[in-house]
Amino acid sequence: MSYKFLLFDLDHTLLDFDKAEEVALSELLIECKVTDVQAYKDYYKPMNQAMWKDLELKLVTKKELVNTRFAKLFDHFGKTVDGIYMAERYQAHLQHQGQTYAGAAELLATLKEKGYRIYAATNGITKIQTGRMRNSEIESFFEKVFISEASGSQKPDKAFYDWIGQQIPDFDPSDCLMIGDSLSADIQGGNNAGIDTVWYNPHHLENGSKAQPTYVVSNYQELLEILSK
Repeated sequence: MSYKFLLFDLDHTLLDFDKAEEVALSELLIECKVTDVQAYKDYYKPMNQAMWKDLELKLVTKKELVNTRFAKLFDHFGKTVDGIYMAERYQAHLQHQGQTYAGAAELLATLKEKGYRIYAATNGITKIQTGRMRNSEIESFFEKVFISEASGSQKPDKAFYDWIGQQIPDFDPSDCLMIGDSLSADIQGGNNAGIDTVWYNPHHLENGSKAQPTYVVSNYQELLEILSK
């Protein structure tokens, strides 16, 4: 199968969100004069992941997630903070974090040379994702970055992919490949939209979901092999 359009997920696929989050959260906690920074970080990560999963399942809204997670974090340690203000400060730190995985820029450069039209499809906050891409080494490889907040929908909703397709000249879902690490967002989203998918699975996780990837790869070289056929 030959493809023309590549839709890349960003976080945990090309952008190292774990590193970005760790730096931004550390900077925020230091700014707030927290003494036991590691304890806060250890509690925050699984709590935040659970809230994003709830967002995918439509159990919370994006506004609720953004405005309450830091209030919940500090409340766990017996402190009261303004959740909205803390969210703004965290975003200010996070939007400067453009760390990528080793080999990401080389992968995109090779695909660009092969003539692929490369786009990003990311669930996230426009200000943050735009800033992080601007501070990364990979922004120049993308024709456009599609961010869920701007669309009013998100992966895995078919509406998000329809919105993307309307903005790509000569777009045809049968010529498109969605590449990402999340079964529930990227792969299920591709399934919903009738787009072939690559599950980027560097940790060799089991697929216990209903989402069905067209391909599974564990590294960038395996992806290149698929796209070189």
